[in-house]
Amino acid sequence: MLLSTFYYLLFNFQRYIMDLQEQIELLRTSLQQAESIQTELDRRVYYLKTLYDVSRDIFGSVEYEKILKNFLMMTMGNFGVTEGFILTVDVPSREINGFVSVGFQDEDIALLRTGGSEVLFSPDLVKSIHNETDLKNQALLPQAMICALPFNVDTDSTGLLGLGSKLIGDSYNTDDEELLNTLVNNLVVALKNAKSFEAIKNLNLDLHEKNIQLETALSQLKASIRKVELLESIKENLSKFVPVTVSRMIEKSPTNEIPESKKQDLSVLFLDIEGYTKLCEKLGSSETSEIIEKHFSAFMDAIYANSGDVNETAGDGLMVLFLNEDKKTNALEAVRTALKIRKETVRIYEQCDSLRYRPLDINMGINSGEALVGAAKFETYSGSRWTYTARGNLTNVAARIGAQATRGGIYLSKSTADRVKGPFTPKPKGRFKLKNVSEEIEIFEI
Repeated sequence: MLLSTFYYLLFNFQRYIMDLQEQIELLRTSLQQAESIQTELDRRVYYLKTLYDVSRDIFGSVEYEKILKNFLMMTMGNFGVTEGFILTVDVPSREINGFVSVGFQDEDIALLRTGGSEVLFSPDLVKSIHNETDLKNQALLPQAMICALPFNVDTDSTGLLGLGSKLIGDSYNTDDEELLNTLVNNLVVALKNAKSFEAIKNLNLDLHEKNIQLETALSQLKASIRKVELLESIKENLSKFVPVTVSRMIEKSPTNEIPESKKQDLSVLFLDIEGYTKLCEKLGSSETSEIIEKHFSAFMDAIYANSGDVNETAGDGLMVLFLNEDKKTNALEAVRTALKIRKETVRIYEQCDSLRYRPLDINMGINSGEALVGAAKFETYSGSRWTYTARGNLTNVAARIGAQATRGGIYLSKSTADRVKGPFTPKPKGRFKLKNVSEEIEIFEI
């Protein structure tokens, strides 16, 4: 009885020990799993902290070179290395547009630049990551480089990150590669932001420069407009004194020399106010001047309406040239002008209380033919003076014919009368001996 009880207790104890060992094994397995999870959790926390630290440094600046430097320093610090470099290259030009290195001698820096560029532009060498064996076989970078990671910034820019040995002696594993890829992805975003900022900055500078150019052009335009306005004002004032023919000649060729006089067919009209001296005595110089101005203003409209050009003026007279290329047109325009002047004289009389006896007598003479027309230069002690007129017997005869007219008569030479027959019917007045003219001149009246 006692023996059976002993065996029973022994059996139960053995089962208890076995259950206890099984529970211990399960606990050991759970602890191992917890340690693995903790290790992975620590790794993830470390990666996140590293990513946060690096991102904070690289996104805190928009300067391309500063971003590269901050990224390299943070990455080297987190991986515990003392040697590293990073470079970026412009793909179209194959020129390095960004380079930072730490822990290298000058001779190694030159190799980093040339070897790094060769890695990036060699299709067989560009891959996700280069380990120590790859780099030794390539012999393109200094021996201290045992890890290199190519990356693309955009379609026009590519880059390479290189790291030396870890101080703790560990090799770079897949976890390191994962972290490096994540960090580089953030670097790419920061570099794109920097390039965009630089592009915007350049656009702003270009816009500022264009604004300056625009302001300069606007200032020059305003100055030019002021000059044009001044010239227009001068032109307007000079037109009161300068014959239209001269104005047109200057406008047509403002910088050329004034052309020489030449023979030209034209019609010349001389106009004279009969009894001008008596009118001054009767009304006084001031009132007479006002009346003359009214008449001459109306006469100018009639002259310019028929393409005439006032060449000379005196107190009570005008000399008008008609220089149309067609001979008949010249004479017709001169006669139309004379008739219009006569009509305007009557109209002014009807509106002017001062002329209480009758309209002014405007006597006119017209001659047509060839004369020397153009500019004449007179040299004096005070300088040169130019005048533009018609010279010759034609103008002398026109003036003498006008002197024969009385009581507002319009007298024509035979050459003028022949040209206007048809539209007008000139009446012969006979032949006249004119002052300083050798031959008698046949005169007609309109």
